[in-house]
Amino acid sequence: MEGDVPMRGRHVRIFAMIIGICLLTVTASCGKQSSSDGGSSFQDYYAEHRQKDEMPAGMANDLAVISPEEQKAMAYGGKDGADLLIDEEGEEVLAARHCFDKLYPASITKVMTALLVIEYIEKGKGSWEEEIVLDHNIDLGDDQAVASTLTRGCRVSVGDVFHTMLIKSANDCAVILAEYVSGSEEKFVKKMNKKALTLGATHTHFVNTNGLHDPDHYTTAYDLYLIFREACKSRVFVETVSSSDYTMNFTNAYGAPDHEYMESTNHYLLNEYSVPEGVVMAGGKTGTTSLAGSCLILMTENENGDRFYSEVLGAKTKDQLYASMTRLLEQIPQ
Repeated sequence: MEGDVPMRGRHVRIFAMIIGICLLTVTASCGKQSSSDGGSSFQDYYAEHRQKDEMPAGMANDLAVISPEEQKAMAYGGKDGADLLIDEEGEEVLAARHCFDKLYPASITKVMTALLVIEYIEKGKGSWEEEIVLDHNIDLGDDQAVASTLTRGCRVSVGDVFHTMLIKSANDCAVILAEYVSGSEEKFVKKMNKKALTLGATHTHFVNTNGLHDPDHYTTAYDLYLIFREACKSRVFVETVSSSDYTMNFTNAYGAPDHEYMESTNHYLLNEYSVPEGVVMAGGKTGTTSLAGSCLILMTENENGDRFYSEVLGAKTKDQLYASMTRLLEQIPQ
């Protein structure tokens, strides 16, 4: 039985500048996607761009990569579906477990939704202040799914919907934003899958914008790292996922001013769980479904301001989730 305390193990520092090796490494662990998801493997994606004498989109020269052999050598004894800790500054994987396994992302899906909304705004196609008028109720197909108090006839800004999606993890807000950007959730999801490919997250397939369970809606811990890392380049995203609470202001269906107060689903931000000494919480995103388990991805910094990405997927309980994440954060060098 593996030990309960994660060890640094052998640090991995493989630059994606040697992009062919990096892509083949991940492919060896993950295998190819099925043709039913419309995707392709790292190997196929790289080969296509190599023939065109161009670097695959999103494949920067500063990504941390780990091989299956190195992952097995790390004595991180987690009991979760997957665990991952990456040092952005050193481009090193400090801890990993099952980081290439096919898993369900739950509401961490909303990181990709947020990323596409941010890009839409930054291209000048919309604005955070623009008002959305809800012309229909959002049917999530699950009465137990977390949702906002918005209903047909409400008027609300894009920025308020964006914050509510990430802070409360409101599933209806993800659909509202998808319809705002693309006209329909279906069209938006196609953009999500295309964006995943450009980021190198080629073992991810989305079927919705919020992460409500679908057997064909899946990812890997390493893919989520790629997506989350890209989203964290946005100041708006980081400021939002670092907020402990928020008040959404809107006009209700009767034309009266209304509001909804919410607290973050990240319980580190609510001080219900403590981060290790010397670690600064920069923000993150949670996700929970019965089949995905309890999930959390974080960006943190040490006292030197070095940035780290950590991830726990598939914990059986919330307490296990935060216990596992805290053990990961304890491995951050000071």
